[in-house]
Amino acid sequence: MAGHSKWANIQHRKGRQDEKRGKIWTRLTREIIVAARTGGGDVAMNPRLRLAIEKAKAANMPADNIKRNVDKATGNLDGVTYEEIRYEGYGIGGAAIMVDTMTDNRVRTVAEVRHAFSKYGGNMGTDGSVSFQFKHCGLFLFAPGTSEDKLMEVALEAGADDVITGEDGSIEVITAPGSYEAVKAALEAAGLLPELSEVTMRADNTIELSGEDAQRMQKLLDVLEDLDDTQEVYHNASLGE
Repeated sequence: MAGHSKWANIQHRKGRQDEKRGKIWTRLTREIIVAARTGGGDVAMNPRLRLAIEKAKAANMPADNIKRNVDKATGNLDGVTYEEIRYEGYGIGGAAIMVDTMTDNRVRTVAEVRHAFSKYGGNMGTDGSVSFQFKHCGLFLFAPGTSEDKLMEVALEAGADDVITGEDGSIEVITAPGSYEAVKAALEAAGLLPELSEVTMRADNTIELSGEDAQRMQKLLDVLEDLDDTQEVYHNASLGE
């Protein structure tokens, strides 16, 4: 998301997440289970699990729930086995979309994702068809009015790759995934609190959509995000009014 509408898009996304708070626990539970299963239950040695637990706490998930999910994943309790699958495709105006899912039934999941794409104006692509347009990175987004000089000094000193100021005055700090936690700690220590911070897939370039095209694209994204097995939806559309 870039240009004049980046900040508005982020605010809209946060609003959508708030509306779907009930589903967030389900998604976080799956992420904790997979993170613990693949990297072990020791948060000191497993950055992915550490980030997942941090997100769960931010969503007010009880500590007992978190511990139970870690235990389930590490074999202390019986649980469902999930696998991670990424689907790629195109939305309105050829915008790139990636859907990260976590599922115990890949046949069901691919059918639901394909149906959503075809019904709401998109097209499923093959593996690798759009992923080359995204970069796996840590991202911190700061509100317009944040001190660019101070932010740049702290972020780059802590190991950030880039600091980008948008046309709307918002500022992005980009890091390598492995540097995310160190940069986050440095920013917090300096009193620089982002509106959004996450390890994500950031689009290299954006496609501007407005009017009816923007509305159709938002509908497609909403449907994909609302699928039970969806964890994250990434896209390169900048949705104007």
